[in-house]
Amino acid sequence: MSMINQTIPDFSVEAFHDGEFKTISSEDVKGKWSIFLFYPADFTFVCPTELEDMANIHAELNDLGVEVYGVSTDSHFVHKAWHDTSDAIGKVKYPLLSDNVFALSRGFDVLIEEEGRALRGTFLANPEGVIKVAEIHDLGIGRSAKDMLRKVKAAQYVANNDGEVCPAAWEQGQETLTPSLDLVGKI
Repeated sequence: MSMINQTIPDFSVEAFHDGEFKTISSEDVKGKWSIFLFYPADFTFVCPTELEDMANIHAELNDLGVEVYGVSTDSHFVHKAWHDTSDAIGKVKYPLLSDNVFALSRGFDVLIEEEGRALRGTFLANPEGVIKVAEIHDLGIGRSAKDMLRKVKAAQYVANNDGEVCPAAWEQGQETLTPSLDLVGKI
């Protein structure tokens, strides 16, 4: 079943953030746009490149009212150790959530049950906790934070401009479309 327009699952997990261990719940993320960035495991190869890529645009996302949550099935203790030893992960300023009981990975339908790891899943939820973007990759295929930023801007534009839609590869400032009978067959 598609996750689009589904509400994020209820959760309460331990996290490593700003040098501390914290509990973060589904209630904590509501009220702002949220990106859930699932990755297979700490201390691996593609994962740090993705988390660093997202860290590089984290401030811009925050300016748009978006928080990022990195999620793996590793413990919050492992997240801290990785943050303390990896130059790439040391740049991460967003929370790293521990899904070591698989509640989030199952709830977002990205858990590889037989391995106890998550696929590379990226989900954008609006302030009400409704998923507006869902993207899932196989383990060997890295994601682009820049493209996710574009999708965030498009989702926010659509949310704030009733009746308008963003065409393929839309970038902020470009023309949008207003679906109508007049456009049928003219694009």
